[in-house]
Amino acid sequence: MSSKMAIIADHDTVTGFMLGGIREGYPVENADEASKALEDLVRKDYSIIITTEKIGDELREKINKLTSERALPMIIEIPDKSGSIERESDPLRELIKRVIGVEMVK
Repeated sequence: MSSKMAIIADHDTVTGFMLGGIREGYPVENADEASKALEDLVRKDYSIIITTEKIGDELREKINKLTSERALPMIIEIPDKSGSIERESDPLRELIKRVIGVEMVK
């Protein structure tokens, strides 16, 4: 698998990341578009896929299935322009725990 990176998010977030140097951006407006973009990136062997927490919540089952079956792609969820979502568990913290076997302390 190559070390390609992409972002799936709202238009503003994708634009910001592309201005920051990410070459592949998939602006989406709903969960169906996001799901199709995610499937496309997985099929194309992207190793890092960045998405917003909102999209991550909408695609939780699909993301959990993908990340439990293999190490890559690593799917990283970030806050969007409206800010972070309050959650019981942090997907990034769980990813780090799964990958390195150590739980990070706040």
